[in-house]
Amino acid sequence: MQTLKNKIHQEGNVLSDNVLKVDSFLNHQIDPQLMKEIGEEFAERFQDAGITKILTIESSGIAPATMTGLVLGVPVLFARKRKSLTLSDNLYTASVYSYTKDETNDISVSKDFIQPSDIVLVIDDFLANGQAALGLIEIIKQAGASLAGVGIVIEKGFQPGGKQIRDRGIRVESLANIASLENGQVEFFKEVHA
Repeated sequence: MQTLKNKIHQEGNVLSDNVLKVDSFLNHQIDPQLMKEIGEEFAERFQDAGITKILTIESSGIAPATMTGLVLGVPVLFARKRKSLTLSDNLYTASVYSYTKDETNDISVSKDFIQPSDIVLVIDDFLANGQAALGLIEIIKQAGASLAGVGIVIEKGFQPGGKQIRDRGIRVESLANIASLENGQVEFFKEVHA
């Protein structure tokens, strides 16, 4: 998705060979027009998958997931990282390790919102080591629902997460796939069109 790649080049900040900061448009401040285009792109890519729900994780996945849900006309559900007083039992849970925060969280989703009849699309902002996506996939599995695939805004293709998920036979659609962050430069994988 060229608009997204342009935005990454213009506003992204490479902090190290492994860390790209995009808080000016994706995971702190949100660019609504870009999120609208991201939602339209994911909806187009997964339009024939029969999706009934979108699942993401708080908080950075919520904006792209919501825009995708708006275009597809389906509800969006987000896994919570911390339990609240109103969400205490009747939960699906999975443990997720965050590389950037160096912490493990138990994520949870109410059993009221995912049914075995659901076809669920996972949407997230980043895919690096794959822990968040695998945690969301585990929740879908616990619910007995079907997984339509995983939509990722920015994949760090030089890290193992994407390969691990694809090796399980799961469809992964990344809108921007980064080959390298070395020397403070963002390099994208070349897109292959059939």
